[in-house]
Amino acid sequence: MGKMATLLALAVTFCVLLSSSGTVVAAGKTGRITVYWGQTASEGSLRKACESNLYSTVIISFLTNFGGGKYKLNLAGHSWSAVGPDVKYCQSKNILVLLAIGGGIGKYSLASKADAKAVADHLWDLYLGGRSKSRPFGNAVLDGIDFDIELGSNKHYDDLARYLKDYSKKGKRKVWITAAPQCPFPDRMLGEALRTGLFDRVHVQFYNNPVCSYRAGNVAGFTRAWKKWTSSLPKSSVYLGLPAAPRAAGSGYVKPATLTSKVLPIVQRSKNYGGIMLWSRYWDLQTGYSKAVKRAV
Repeated sequence: MGKMATLLALAVTFCVLLSSSGTVVAAGKTGRITVYWGQTASEGSLRKACESNLYSTVIISFLTNFGGGKYKLNLAGHSWSAVGPDVKYCQSKNILVLLAIGGGIGKYSLASKADAKAVADHLWDLYLGGRSKSRPFGNAVLDGIDFDIELGSNKHYDDLARYLKDYSKKGKRKVWITAAPQCPFPDRMLGEALRTGLFDRVHVQFYNNPVCSYRAGNVAGFTRAWKKWTSSLPKSSVYLGLPAAPRAAGSGYVKPATLTSKVLPIVQRSKNYGGIMLWSRYWDLQTGYSKAVKRAV
């Protein structure tokens, strides 16, 4: 292969493209790893997570209660006052910091379009670019909101996404909107919301769902599911969501060597492959999963 051909091949394999809408989409390796943080003090501080230089996005989890005027932020064992300075540190390293709403425990739902507007206003005023006397993280401004909707009704999350995106127009900085649907397509909780095309990144949970999780006997099923997600969300960067340890999920763990040799070559063919998502920082610390795979991601 000549020098020019070699350079062209490398460019096609590794380049990251920026669409006109500002959404990052990729071909080949991106090196991007998203991780969830916030559910146990033993995972260490948010700053420590960002100091590791392993992650491009950290998602603070979770706002477990919302809707109907009631809200609850659950950062098990972490001091809220310490989070604000850590958010700023992470952002100084060009790491996005988002807030996840929902999760597998808690009580949340949106009763109406008006309720969705009220939740959007709450998120803007307490966590994003708005103002409130009761901001949990002080004057730190998070980069956006992650929809991890697993309970309750699936209604009005499309409205919530639209209201949150409207703040990108009103504020001085972009409000990132991401989601973490289950891999069976379409996700029963977020399918309608995702059809809006407003989500910048979608971290699909390819675990706890044997029908679409990767394993030796389900390569075809996994590949079909991945292609369905990426082809249905052409404006979004799609991330492969995985547990960082066997005990981090009921099923769907993929060994690092298997991920790098067998799984990534499948998903990196998609032009809107974004990277991988890991649950969670705690489990990643136990196994060193992100360290083992980052160069291949």
